[in-house]
Amino acid sequence: MQRTTSGGILGECWLVLVLGGLLIGIVGAERNMNDYIKREHSLIKPYHGSGMTIPYWNFQGNTLVTNNFVRLTADAQSQRGTIWNTVPCHVRNWELQVSFKVYGKGKDLFGDGLAIWYAKDPNQPGPVFGSKDYFNGLVVILDTYSNHNGEHNHQHPYISAMVNNGTLHYDHDRDGTHTQLAGCEAKFRNLEHDTYISLRYEKDTLTVSTDFSNKGAWKECFTVKEIQLPTGYYFGVTATTGDLSDNHAVVSLKLYQLDSPDDTKEEDRSQIVPSAAYFESPRDHVEDPKPSSLGGIKIFFLMLIGALALIACVVIGIMLYQKHQEQSRKRFY
Repeated sequence: MQRTTSGGILGECWLVLVLGGLLIGIVGAERNMNDYIKREHSLIKPYHGSGMTIPYWNFQGNTLVTNNFVRLTADAQSQRGTIWNTVPCHVRNWELQVSFKVYGKGKDLFGDGLAIWYAKDPNQPGPVFGSKDYFNGLVVILDTYSNHNGEHNHQHPYISAMVNNGTLHYDHDRDGTHTQLAGCEAKFRNLEHDTYISLRYEKDTLTVSTDFSNKGAWKECFTVKEIQLPTGYYFGVTATTGDLSDNHAVVSLKLYQLDSPDDTKEEDRSQIVPSAAYFESPRDHVEDPKPSSLGGIKIFFLMLIGALALIACVVIGIMLYQKHQEQSRKRFY
């Protein structure tokens, strides 16, 4: 009886030790992840520093900083907003987690979208969702333009990625499908809960994942291997509206360093050229309908002449009908 009691006590002690070890391991793992968050590349509430500045971040255009989010564009036409990190990233392997919101009044028509950048030249306005074309680096585009350009085999919103060495043109009229690495459909607009996207670049592999279901779990959007990205580029988020509009807002950006602390391998990647070994097969190039060479005033006058001609035909028809009726009555009498 005494042996059983002692064994039970020893068993309980062993269980406590095991559970304690697991708890320490879990806490240690969480602390380890927090240790590798790069604060100089992260945007976390509260945003404000002194005055209207945000430490390590530069914003331009229609960007508005509130207590809860950084709104890049309002739900209004022809807006552009940007926010760029002011510190170049020298981390070899990293994961960028972005919490964002896209919402608006439009039910069937809305746009244009936002873009997440790792690029050589920050704060350069341009036509690619508010930033420059022929860029160097990586862009992940969250395209919401509902009245999409050209012919597609997917629905919007749509997430895609592009790597550029400064020589490629982003074809906005065809949503960049001729230069994209990969993509996936994603319903992230007008959701009540938080929406997240993760860009993970590790060992020359890019994995884009999303959490739009409010389940606290990542869902892979796509993975592309053999991507070469240099160090020393800048992170940023940009957004635009055109004839269609939406609110585009960033809630937070968190960059995590994935390099192992005991990784002693030194490699200078600051001078490599951005490149990708694989591009998704482009769709057939379909020319957009050519616009009419007639101006608006000419079209108006042509329509007016057509309407007058139609009225004249109706009047003449009525007159001929009445004349025919009179002749018929005369023959009857």
